[in-house]
Amino acid sequence: MTLDDILLEAEEKMIKTEQVIVNEFAGVRTGKASPGLVENIQAEVYGSMMRIRELASITTPEPRMLVIQPWDVGALQPIEKAIQKANIGLSPVVQGKLLRLAFPELSTERRQEFVKLTKKMAEDGRVAIRHVRRDAMDLFKKHAHDSGVTEDEKKQAEKDLQKLTDDYIAKIDGHTANKEKEIMTV
Repeated sequence: MTLDDILLEAEEKMIKTEQVIVNEFAGVRTGKASPGLVENIQAEVYGSMMRIRELASITTPEPRMLVIQPWDVGALQPIEKAIQKANIGLSPVVQGKLLRLAFPELSTERRQEFVKLTKKMAEDGRVAIRHVRRDAMDLFKKHAHDSGVTEDEKKQAEKDLQKLTDDYIAKIDGHTANKEKEIMTV
């Protein structure tokens, strides 16, 4: 494995970490309806756990309303229970063959709680990025001893890795700032 291969693998892991953070942010409630808030909630249907997005269509007919329409009416009750268990602060209302979720206005305290949650998610992402950097540094050291890599090549690879780390941490910080702004916007 060359130093470039190690760098590429580290970058792939950092990209995945960034994607995970963005997906987690989608599940944090803002003042408006977002399918990302409920699509990954697991409901027990047909004897197995399935995501709501696999069981139903999720639409936003109004800015503060989500409508969940299961493809099979038998999944309606399990989806309702799963949303109640998820404790996202919304009460689903069954209307015939669909569920409606009305989003009430968020209080300032609740918005600040969501900002704290977002910051914690972001910190977890930054820690994951640093773990990727640490693992890659260990591979550099191990690889440098095994093959004829010069000290200059190793130092340059470490600098490149640090730049990658700084870039991805900055991207996570940017996503965090955008999400905080979105949460605090009334």
